[in-house]
Amino acid sequence: MAVKAVKRIDLSLAPLVENTRRVIKGLKLHTICDSGNCPNMHECYGSSTATFMIMGNVCTRDCRFCSVKNGKPQEPDKTEPGRVAEAVVKLNLKHVVITSVTRDDQDDKGVFNFVETIREIRKRSPGTVIEVLVPDFGGIEELIETLVRARPDIIGHNLETIARLYYLLKPDSSYFRSLSVLHMVKEFNPDICTKSGIMVGLGENEDDVIEVMRDIKEIKCDIFTIGQYLRPTGEQFEVKRHVDEDEFQRYEVVAGSMKYAYVIAGTFVRSSYRAGEYYQKYQESRKG
Repeated sequence: MAVKAVKRIDLSLAPLVENTRRVIKGLKLHTICDSGNCPNMHECYGSSTATFMIMGNVCTRDCRFCSVKNGKPQEPDKTEPGRVAEAVVKLNLKHVVITSVTRDDQDDKGVFNFVETIREIRKRSPGTVIEVLVPDFGGIEELIETLVRARPDIIGHNLETIARLYYLLKPDSSYFRSLSVLHMVKEFNPDICTKSGIMVGLGENEDDVIEVMRDIKEIKCDIFTIGQYLRPTGEQFEVKRHVDEDEFQRYEVVAGSMKYAYVIAGTFVRSSYRAGEYYQKYQESRKG
């Protein structure tokens, strides 16, 4: 029987964790760290980082692996972009990740809130690297172009799983639509770093993962992450298998043979985990 991976907690980080929580709570913000029950939350909060989740904590889609609530969200708060920017300043963030719930209920699918949040952070903390981890915006070209024009440093959109499992795990989404989102970003601005990721342990095999890696490489995605799916609560999709570190290392070797810009694979790897560090390594790899 496979043993479930457990993240070791560094208790010395507790005061920093509490400070990050205090700032987030004081500004009435949401993070995917909390809402998604991320295993890396303690480590990230302890280094004064967080992935802010804008436009509320209720999603219009119901992916079977995700613990974010599904339902009818409230109208987006117009003051939220400024509060996110204030948190960036208070936490002295050099690299910030902004994500959101999916807002299919909005005409613009929520892209305007991303744009405003980017603008507010640029205004108040111009030296901060801004990474956005976005939904698919329905695959609408004009919306994706609007986001690209706001010029975040990194635009990420996660595939999450392989093509043949989408109907089961992401019934309101499309594997090929997700690929098209990343492709359009590069078409509109080849200089923007693009990023995607998948979870393993959902019912795929190694050949399936390598096929996704080929698809991602074909659309010139710069950074790709592969991590173990860890069931957030008993209500989500069950873990089909626990992948060992040897398999993760094989994926990194395959990525090297494909001449990928940067691939990170490991049990606790997530697209937003240690995002600033991985972005720096990606930048260094480009120079080399």
